[in-house]
Amino acid sequence: MFDGGTVREEYLIASKLVVPGARVLDVGCGYGEFGRCVPQAEYTGLDPHFAGEASIQGIRNETLGQHLVQNAASYHAVCCFQVLEHVRDPKALFAGIVQAAKPGGLIFIGVPHVPSALTRIPNFLLNAPPHHLAWWTKTALLELAKRAGAVVESIEVVPWGKIDSPVYWIERCSLIKCSDVHFRGAIKWHLAAAIGYLLGLGAFRLFGVPRNPKDEGAGLLMIARRPA
Repeated sequence: MFDGGTVREEYLIASKLVVPGARVLDVGCGYGEFGRCVPQAEYTGLDPHFAGEASIQGIRNETLGQHLVQNAASYHAVCCFQVLEHVRDPKALFAGIVQAAKPGGLIFIGVPHVPSALTRIPNFLLNAPPHHLAWWTKTALLELAKRAGAVVESIEVVPWGKIDSPVYWIERCSLIKCSDVHFRGAIKWHLAAAIGYLLGLGAFRLFGVPRNPKDEGAGLLMIARRPA
């Protein structure tokens, strides 16, 4: 049985909605970890950066645009986890994701959100371009889907898991909490970043995954469909 503690929580939420025999496309799949969560499906992953290093079958060295030439409207489910925040034109990427889904097909989009623990950590390199170009809100996801003609079924707050939880503790241990400004060259900001990082990793080792139902969680997962 697959060990859910080694994957992102959003993978586990999405995998429960994938029916046996479904064709699944994972855009920006990395090493294809989501494919291990859907053994009941026919899995295809796209990632030009990691295709040669993937340890599972079905990872292609193709962009979404290249794949759509022969595979438009071919998939029962199309997912894109932690990718939209890295691209310059998320609207174009999402439009391509909708094109890849069959009419009535599922679409899963996982993104970091604001406000959240991630966005309150001072001078946090994960938040600096070119790594993260955007954060998301529920309203922004709804508008993204609306413009592409997708129908949103729900937007879930993703609970903390083993992969994301260090971010929670780093934020808790940071002496400075960001709101509108996230990077400063001041020495106290650099010190706050270093102290929060070191103490946060220690707190994670001591306390593990937080269980706070009132917290904003690790991210957002939009579940939508291409209109039938």
